[in-house]
Amino acid sequence: MSVTPDQILDCSGMSCPMPILKTKKAVDGLQAGQILKMIATDPGSTSDMNAWTEKTGHELVASEKEGEKFVFYIKKH
Repeated sequence: MSVTPDQILDCSGMSCPMPILKTKKAVDGLQAGQILKMIATDPGSTSDMNAWTEKTGHELVASEKEGEKFVFYIKKH
């Protein structure tokens, strides 16, 4: 992945809604244009992150699966 995150948030082992809540708090602490890398193990996090970024106006720059982990790159707007 060629995206360089400004911050990394590991939500491994957490189930809904914790990854979204922690992601919101982390993104709130970023400056506009900065990127958060969020790592989750909950399979539902893929649809959750798509819905959350669409609702909030932040950009889901990329997402990928690394073994059992789901990785998301969110750009703050």
